[in-house]
Amino acid sequence: MSDLPSEQNADGFARLAMVTIDCADPAALAAFYGGLLGWEPRHVDDRFAILDNPEGGTPLAFGRVEGYEPPPPGNPDGSKHFHLDFYVDDLTDATDRAIALGATEPAYQHGRQLKVLIDPAGHPFGLAPLDR
Repeated sequence: MSDLPSEQNADGFARLAMVTIDCADPAALAAFYGGLLGWEPRHVDDRFAILDNPEGGTPLAFGRVEGYEPPPPGNPDGSKHFHLDFYVDDLTDATDRAIALGATEPAYQHGRQLKVLIDPAGHPFGLAPLDR
């Protein structure tokens, strides 16, 4: 039984595509986590890197953020630097539905194939069409 309000018990409309960690050097952080996990890179450049989960699960990605500053050490309640990406069947419909749930749309967007939205707590997340 779900603790969500009845209007939120309907089937979801998004699938977790990737977890992306913000950083200053995506290639270096991908090399670190690739070595730690034994995962192979799918893509690496100076702006973005993706490690594929060999068990078929969600990949782990690293995105370069200009002026990146790590969270303060020793502060368990400090700011975190990651965002979630979701695959959707219809980008326009999913955007509308996410906004109806409480997301907002910032003016800045990365491109036509990824819609950046902000969750009600202020965390960015991405919606992208799933190519079939």
